[in-house]
Amino acid sequence: MLFADMTETETNAAPVAYRVLARKYRPTNFDELIGQDVLVRTLTNAIESGRLAQAYMLTGVRGVGKTTTARIIARSLNCIGADGKGGPTIKPCGVCPNCEAITQDRHVDVLEMDAASRTGVDDIRDIIDGVRYGPVSARYKVYIIDEVHMLSKNAFNALLKTLEEPPPHTKFVFATTEIRKVPVTVLSRCQRFDLRRVDAELLQAHFKRVSLAEKMETEDEALALIARAADGSVRDGLSLLDQAIARAETKTVTADDVRAMLGLADRAQLITLFEALHVGTPAKALDIASELRALGADPLVILHDLADIAHTLTRAKISPQLAQGQALPELERNVAQTLGAKLSLPALTRTWQMLLKGMSEVQQAPDSHQALEMVLIRLSYAADLPPPGDLIKKIQESGIADHASAPRPNGGGGGGTQAMRVTGSNLAVAASSPQPIAVRAQAPAPEVNYAAMPETFQALVNLFEEKKEITLYSHLYSEVHLVKFAQGSLEIRVTDRAPQNLAGKVSQLLGEWTGKRWVVTLSKEVGAPTLSESMKAHKAARMHNAENHPLVRAVLATFPDAKLTALRTKVKEEVIDTASKDADVSELSFNDEE
Repeated sequence: MLFADMTETETNAAPVAYRVLARKYRPTNFDELIGQDVLVRTLTNAIESGRLAQAYMLTGVRGVGKTTTARIIARSLNCIGADGKGGPTIKPCGVCPNCEAITQDRHVDVLEMDAASRTGVDDIRDIIDGVRYGPVSARYKVYIIDEVHMLSKNAFNALLKTLEEPPPHTKFVFATTEIRKVPVTVLSRCQRFDLRRVDAELLQAHFKRVSLAEKMETEDEALALIARAADGSVRDGLSLLDQAIARAETKTVTADDVRAMLGLADRAQLITLFEALHVGTPAKALDIASELRALGADPLVILHDLADIAHTLTRAKISPQLAQGQALPELERNVAQTLGAKLSLPALTRTWQMLLKGMSEVQQAPDSHQALEMVLIRLSYAADLPPPGDLIKKIQESGIADHASAPRPNGGGGGGTQAMRVTGSNLAVAASSPQPIAVRAQAPAPEVNYAAMPETFQALVNLFEEKKEITLYSHLYSEVHLVKFAQGSLEIRVTDRAPQNLAGKVSQLLGEWTGKRWVVTLSKEVGAPTLSESMKAHKAARMHNAENHPLVRAVLATFPDAKLTALRTKVKEEVIDTASKDADVSELSFNDEE
């Protein structure tokens, strides 16, 4: 079993090679797999109901149990029980020949391949050739391909047909940390399981059980530090625990040992440093940083921990139940209730941004500790700066802008009153300047006389004529079919003779002329006739009405050689619908070129 004591035989036998904790305490069944409840429940139901897929895709970050799960699946499918009569089970017995051989990586029917070193199509051909033959001694032939995303494109293509329709005695289990690099044609043929990062609380409890099995005492704070450094990876955490046990001089692993091993700072000192930064005491902050350096703390890790404290306080302000619950250690819970109440969200957000900027500076600087000190000094002095919103409010209330006409003293730039415009970018400078500042009100922007919003498409086109954009006016008049019109929105269909940038240019100019945003979109709908076509149809209709007028017909009958002609007038008419009211012959007037 996972945490079983060493047997008497093992104790008296010849010394064996030491096995690291990550291998020694590797889960052998689903009950020992931690933090993957969804995967365990799904596979358990599938095995119990006999709904076994031909291929499984396991994905997740390093050390969460992908390869381990693949081996557990192989054991569950091939276990025959202690009596040799069992079938697929969610609890492999561990004593039958198949279970023992799979555990020791020597079963001939469970083939494990590392795709990182065997990436070619020839390696996949070996698998394809072996799939045709049944298992030697197991119930299923299981192919476990680790880091499957490393296979070449040709290798994936060669595997597709076999993966889609494998023999009933063959199962595939793939594991990868880069699921996006796996072709979708492969993913569609597999059941995908995303293994989650293991929570720090589960990791801490797991490491506690391992420590007790190793007969080592470990402080809870030390295990919490290891669980946090593991970042959700069980294997990484066990490797760190293994290192901490080896480093411990006694049978107890302390938090100080872990901090020294990881280059971490004391959490209490970090919180004191965070408080010093936000009360504006840079000297104290630098002293704490020097103490942390003497203890071996990494400057980059210090900034990471300060950012973690800022994030914790921000979450506690947004969600107060977090600060009152058990999700945080008591020290941080007290800080969230006291220091968090004094700091505003803008101040915490500013601290977060400055810490992120400081991390890159520490990584690039020739002396990382000097870069750390410069970041801490900036944070200390930034604590005295009021938020820009408060400063603007104070300026507006005090009426400082009324003194904009105060005379500027003569002399160079070495002293005297400074005058500047009040903008968001220099408010912080104005607040932190040791010299008095005369704030000059920004001159009001000149008024712009915008054109009235056109209420019809005809009015919109006429606006281009008024603004002397004759070329665009011509295109709008002759090459544009109106689909939909609304103030601020225009949907049109253009002919092949219209320029490609017509919609963008129209939108830009309308926005400049009206002061409003216009959205001009191109459509494939037929739309209405162009204004040119509408005008021609309108003229034809009026001419037709005139020819059929009784008076005109009488005149033409009396004078057979007479002709009806449309005369130009200086009166400009709007285009009306073809089905408009009949026009009197005396009203014939057009603004065309006839």
